[in-house]
Amino acid sequence: MAKTGDHFITQLQTAHLEWGSHRHTNTRGIVYGEGYLQIPSKIAYKLTITNSSFIKQSAEYDFSTADGYIKNGKLLASGNQYNSDYAKQFQGLGNLKLLGDWFNIIYARSGDKIKIDFISPLEILLTKL
Repeated sequence: MAKTGDHFITQLQTAHLEWGSHRHTNTRGIVYGEGYLQIPSKIAYKLTITNSSFIKQSAEYDFSTADGYIKNGKLLASGNQYNSDYAKQFQGLGNLKLLGDWFNIIYARSGDKIKIDFISPLEILLTKL
C-alpha cells in the first residue's frame, strides 16, 4: 500500500483522454467523455496499488484535484497488470466520466503530465503539471 508522501507522474495519451470513444474493441458502444489515469506496472508493484480482486486492501481512494475542481471524489484502482491483483489505472468510482470531465476543465491534451500524490495511503491529490 502506498505511504503518505509517495507520488508518481503519469503522461496522458489519447486513450486516457478519450477512453470511451478511442477504442480498439467492440465490447461496448461509444461513450464520450470518459477518462482514466494510467498506473505504470513498476509503480503499481512498488506502491502495491491493487484492484478489487485483492481482498487484503481497498481499491477505493478518496481524491481531490489541486485546482479545486474536484473535492472529496472517489477513484477506483482497476484493471490488472501481469499479476492480476495489481491495478493498471485509476478511474472514477461508479462514474467513468469523472476524470474525463476534469480533463476537459483543465484543457488536458495528449502529452500532458499528471502528478499523483498520496496524501495518505488511501487519499490522493491530482495535479496537472
